[in-house]
Amino acid sequence: MSEFWAYLQLGFSHITDPGGYDHILFVIALCAIYTINQWKQVLILVTAFTLGHSLTLALATLQLINYSTDLIELLIPITILITAVTNFFYKIPKSLFNEQPRQSPGRYVLALLFGLIHGMGFSNYLRSLLGRQSSIVKPLFAFNLGLELGQIFIVIAVLALAFFLVELMRVRRHDWNLIVSGIVAGMALSLIIGNEYLAELF
Repeated sequence: MSEFWAYLQLGFSHITDPGGYDHILFVIALCAIYTINQWKQVLILVTAFTLGHSLTLALATLQLINYSTDLIELLIPITILITAVTNFFYKIPKSLFNEQPRQSPGRYVLALLFGLIHGMGFSNYLRSLLGRQSSIVKPLFAFNLGLELGQIFIVIAVLALAFFLVELMRVRRHDWNLIVSGIVAGMALSLIIGNEYLAELF
């Protein structure tokens, strides 16, 4: 149980670590267009992302798939940028208590596909921790659970801040979305431009 708890804490701290903020940016981008009243949509969206990164995290950690680490490090900020840019085209519901128009299934598909990429990014860190351990099933599950708890923590923080600013401070939802998504897009673009793998390609 102590090993399980240790890997759970590592998973939680890995995704919430400000030093590795790329995954934090992605979760923020996913949630930027929503309020607490739309928690069902957020739950489905996050679940899609979870399914994606859980699959590739397991496959990559078990060394059942191979990929270029440098390429994944470039693709992760690209997924963040794409997600943030799609937020600019989101139609804000007329009523705070109306979830219409319903989110396009394409957004959930993107979350699932981008989750596959992020899972490979998570696996780099986990494999370095596991070393030559004979059994990695329990550490893998604990680490993944920690990632999910950290992800939920970020989602709650974003939705709580949105509730405070939009519903209590009366900031327009459109403005909140543009500001948050714009900041995330700018930071993602900075990560892409500064990526060493991209620099080598050109």
